[in-house]
This record gives sequence, structure tokens and C-alpha cells, in this order.
Amino acid sequence: MGKNDFLTPKAIANRIKAKGLQKLRWYCQMCQKQCRDENGFKCHCMSESHQRQMSIFGDNPDRFVDGYTNEFERSFLEHMKRSHRFSRIAATVVYNEYINDRHHIHMNSTEWATLTEFVKHLGKTGKCKVEETPKGWFITYIDRDSETLFKEREKANRAKKDLVEEEKQEREIKKQIERVIQSMPNAENVDGQGGEEVSRELKVESGVKIGFALGGVKKERGGESSKLVFEEVEDERKSKKAKTVGGSGGAGSGALEELMREEERKKERVNRKDYWVCEGIIVKVMSKALAEKGYYKQKGVVKKVIDKYVGEIEMLESKHVLRVDQQELETVIPQIGCLVKIVNGAYRGSNAKLLAVDTDKFCAKVQIEKGVYDGRVLKAVDYEDICKLA
Repeated sequence: MGKNDFLTPKAIANRIKAKGLQKLRWYCQMCQKQCRDENGFKCHCMSESHQRQMSIFGDNPDRFVDGYTNEFERSFLEHMKRSHRFSRIAATVVYNEYINDRHHIHMNSTEWATLTEFVKHLGKTGKCKVEETPKGWFITYIDRDSETLFKEREKANRAKKDLVEEEKQEREIKKQIERVIQSMPNAENVDGQGGEEVSRELKVESGVKIGFALGGVKKERGGESSKLVFEEVEDERKSKKAKTVGGSGGAGSGALEELMREEERKKERVNRKDYWVCEGIIVKVMSKALAEKGYYKQKGVVKKVIDKYVGEIEMLESKHVLRVDQQELETVIPQIGCLVKIVNGAYRGSNAKLLAVDTDKFCAKVQIEKGVYDGRVLKAVDYEDICKLA
């Protein structure tokens, strides 16, 4: 067995040393060769194969640099799309994950000298959302895939159709209310104008027997009896009129209230979901598993909702980003006068102003602002159905 054969101790040691990641500055992209130290890299640069590759590079350097630049950017974004599609994450973390592949395109062969320059390029070209923080650069992948855009358009269209349907239902309710209100004074006018006719009908239909007799005593008795009959009929007519007027108004208002209650129940059935997390609200983390890291009972802003039930939370104090299930989150009730968002129930998605809080019944009184239900006051909304707006 020769000195440098495959199974010699020296060859095995060299393979073990070359197995891990090496220094970026000792990597030759043209030859795709990784050197372990400065001396090895110097010897490689003096080799004939490297000189031949460099002569090819010298003929058209821009083409090689542009090719490596495009390949590096494409593979980096592909890794972002695959691993952190919906996350806001530190650029250094993504880069360290990307260079785990030994055969990746190295940054020293591209037009960018540092990771900061590359991150700024991603922000300028609109391929990622870039944020500079005291803890470094953070990036968020902007998904421009045709399938994702199609789903977003479909979602927007569904939301628009739901809004149009709600407006249509509101208009129908208003028309029914107007018809009921218009019918109420007509009923009163009919009762007022036709009072005498009603009394005559009652006089005929009352079934009271009226006796007439000639002579003083009998006449007086007949007069008394007829007087009593007319008083009874008059009282019956008055009571019937009051009952008719009151009944028409009560029936109208009762029908109106029943109609509104039915509409409320319908909206409650449609909009009551088993998920409530939405973007732009402030929630409290109640996961005891995160207590060791200091996140228990800390507040944060929901930046993104994943699969309806998981929220991507940016903590208010540390600015750390967590993914927490809604079962481990709690709504936050602000001070009176602040804005809240109705996250569940009949008026789900509406913004409202907090007017009062009932600590005994664990509910709040809010007034909806803007939208179809602008100005409507909800007297008893559960704590779980409203949350403070960021």
C-alpha cells in the first residue's frame, strides 16, 4: 500500500480534516477547491491548473462575476423560501444555514464584499423586507409566487364578497324597519277615523239585549238599562281602541326587535369561529413553558398569523419574535377610551372604542368605529372577543 493511498492513516486524517467547513478566504471558486491553511492556498494559486482557470477568467471577468452573483442570490432566496418563508429572522442565521453546504457559491466570488451589502441589495430590489435593529439585520421573505398571489387575490375577493353581503343585509333590515315604522301611524289613523264605525259595529255585534217600554217607570228602567248598555259598549270600544293602538305599536316594535335579534343570531353563527388571532393586536403570552426565557405574561404584537391558529409575536420589550399557539395567548383589555379590535363574534374584524368595563360579568361596552356598523354600541362583549389594537 502506497504512502498516500486511500486507506492510509494520512489519507484518512486528511479526509477528516476536510470534512468540516473551512475558512472562506482559503476557498477558490474558479477551481472549486477548499484549502485548509494559508500555505495550502498559496501553493494552489501557484499551481498550473489554477493559472489556467485564471487565464480563462481574465478573458471575460464580468460574465463570471455576474454568473456567480445571480447563482448566489438565487440559491440564498431558495433557501429562504424553503426554510423561513413566513418568518422574520436574522440575516446571519440564514447565512450560516446556507453555508452549511460545502459546495455553495461563496460570497467572495460575487459582487458583494459583505453580508450587509447583500442584505441591502435584497431590500432595494424588493425581494425581502429588511430591518436594521440593534441586534443586527433582520429579513423577511416576500413571497411573489404565482400560486401564493392567486390565493391572496382569492382571499381578498372572498372578504369583499362577504362585506357586500353584509351591506346588502343591512340595507334589507333598514327597509324592513322603515316599512314597520310607516305602518304604525297608519294603524293609529285608521283607529282614530273609524272610531264611530267601530262603535256602531260593536253596538250591533255586542249581543246585548235592549228593552224598550212605554210609561214612566218602565221608561226610566229602560233608560237606565240603555244607559248602562251604552256605557259598557263605550268602555269596551275605548279598551279595544287602546288595545288596538297599543297592540299595533307593540306588535310592530316586537316584530322589529325579533327581526333584529334574528339578524344578530345569524351574524353570530356566521362569524363565531374557533380561531381569533389576527394581525395588529397586542396579546399576552401565557405559556409557562416560556417562563424560563422570560416571556411568561409578557405582551407582544401579532405580526403574522400562520394557519389561522398560530401567531408570530414580536415582544414589546425584547423585540424577539416568537411563534405561539392561540391556546397559549390571552387578549389584552386596554384603558377606557382606547381602541380595540373585535376578534370573534357577530362583529368580528371591526374596530371599536372601549366605553366601559364590567368586571363582575367579565364583559365590556364598546362602540364600533367606521365600516358598515359605524356608531353601533354593543353593551356586553366578552373579554375574549375584544383585544387591544397595536
